[in-house]
Amino acid sequence: MAKYCVRRFLEMVLTLFLIATATFFLLEAVPGDPLTQRADKLQPQARERLYERYGLDKPMMERYVLTMKDMCHGRFGESFVYAGQTVSGLIHDRLPVSARLGLQQMLLGVTVGLLLGILAAMKRGTIADYLVVGLSVLLISIPHLIFGLMLQKIFAGNLRWFPTIGWPSGKDLWFGGWKYTVLPTLTGCFSYIATYARLLKTSMLDVINQDYVLTAESKGLSRGAVIRKHILRNSFIPVMTQLPMSVAMCITGSFFIESIFSIPGIGQYYVTAVNNQDLSIVLGETVLLALLYIVVLFITDILYVVVDPRISMPGSSR
Repeated sequence: MAKYCVRRFLEMVLTLFLIATATFFLLEAVPGDPLTQRADKLQPQARERLYERYGLDKPMMERYVLTMKDMCHGRFGESFVYAGQTVSGLIHDRLPVSARLGLQQMLLGVTVGLLLGILAAMKRGTIADYLVVGLSVLLISIPHLIFGLMLQKIFAGNLRWFPTIGWPSGKDLWFGGWKYTVLPTLTGCFSYIATYARLLKTSMLDVINQDYVLTAESKGLSRGAVIRKHILRNSFIPVMTQLPMSVAMCITGSFFIESIFSIPGIGQYYVTAVNNQDLSIVLGETVLLALLYIVVLFITDILYVVVDPRISMPGSSR
């Protein structure tokens, strides 16, 4: 187990290095630079000082080496577009907003999706099964943008049950201002419901016909015990594979949802940084997103062993 963890840690470091390197050179390959518009309005000497301040006066390879060194110390530099803004400041100010929104969406969507998946699998071939499948297809087919605008118009515009835009801040950032979070949460949870309902239903139908399930039923175990101990536990392997992407995406936010409801999260800022060629911000957020994915994938590998006793870590004895 220890050897496996060390090997995975080294793989994580190498993966992050490769992602950071690829991101740096891809951004460098884009024509122009983020200071062009600002520099065109300045005198030659002021323009030189501006480029010197952000290190763009140096050759590309020298800037790459300096960037990698700073990244190893957790520094990604200052924003090229918004003076004084740094990746650490961005994470401190905006990541909690996106994290709360994403976690609410995921918890609600995954919970409802799993319950509907169980219902569809246990009632296969009935009207309940057809309704779940039809609902899943509908929810996965309609973009977040359409759902958000529809909910905003009906429940905020016509009925006035909830605010149209905004997000709780200050002491209410994590556990207050619920009326602002209802519509954005519903908008984002629909895709989770559709994905996990279909995924768990398919997995359960595959497990139901396995020999060990038939053996458990023949031994006289109750239907509930068979479902809990044998069907559900083994059906959750595909779900555990899907969860890393859901967790990482829920933390980094959703651009369309944050735009519709004017939510000051990290997702909208990331796309703005890409459009503005804000190199340091894009690099920092890309590495952050990659780190989240890699860490969650590692945790998922550990959870595989918990969910399925047939799986063991390399080097461990069963």
